[in-house]
Amino acid sequence: MDTLTRMRAFIDVVEAEGFSAAARKIGRSKALLSKYVRELEDELGALLLNRTTRQFSLTETGHTYYKRATELVREIDTLAETVRESASDVKGRIKLTAPRTFGDAQIGHSLVDFAKEHPDITLEINLDDRFVDLVEEGFDLAIRITRLADSSMIARRLAPFRVRVCGSPELIARVGTPKKPQDLSKMPCIIDTNGRWLSNWQFQRESGEIVSVPVSGPIEANSPLTTRAAACVGLGFAILPDFIAASALESGELVAVLDEFAPQGGGIFAVYPHRRYLPAKIRVFVDFLARWFKEHERAG
Repeated sequence: MDTLTRMRAFIDVVEAEGFSAAARKIGRSKALLSKYVRELEDELGALLLNRTTRQFSLTETGHTYYKRATELVREIDTLAETVRESASDVKGRIKLTAPRTFGDAQIGHSLVDFAKEHPDITLEINLDDRFVDLVEEGFDLAIRITRLADSSMIARRLAPFRVRVCGSPELIARVGTPKKPQDLSKMPCIIDTNGRWLSNWQFQRESGEIVSVPVSGPIEANSPLTTRAAACVGLGFAILPDFIAASALESGELVAVLDEFAPQGGGIFAVYPHRRYLPAKIRVFVDFLARWFKEHERAG
């Protein structure tokens, strides 16, 4: 029995959180999986799992081995997939993560359009506003809306991105138009708790200096769509992603202010781990998104 087979058995057991669950998932017997893991431990001369009658847990060595083994097995699978694939025969599954904001907005339709154009590729989409560890959690790539700073990842910019400070005409008639960022500290503001800055909004002066302004207001929500709705009825000023604000700005429900102080350098990125062999399905997917955003520059 080769080491790779034992390694895969160990990974299956860890990810299923038990021998019985892993056996059901992959269609092998519990006894066989137990045998493979025991042989792997004998080969390594180290205990990987703490077993009891009710549950098991990873040892410290097991946790370290699992993380590296997962990377190695994924690299082996990717290499095999790369050899098999051709430009005219791309298939498989892509596991991706993206912010809920992306999925809820019109730009999220890019994923639907890709699935329609590539029926042989299955998209497993996880919408999550937290910062997902791609390697640790087994994702092929992430779509991130940010000013990117993680050098351990490969990133391709799909589209520019900026935030807009917006208020309703009724609100502006009532409290006035802010002339400088600091004015917002004395005006009602709506806080998106998913936002990067929470109640300390950041702005950029012409010199490049970042200014942080504390704000407060009558409502906080972990949704830019709810934040937009609250802004539209005049509850306060809101910081909104441009693709969320676009329709309300075009209709006149909202008015943008302080655009000259908006932080620069943001973007919508496709991000994936460093890999020696990038699967063709990932290349096809990222290329599609880049084309889609170029063709839908005014999507919002």
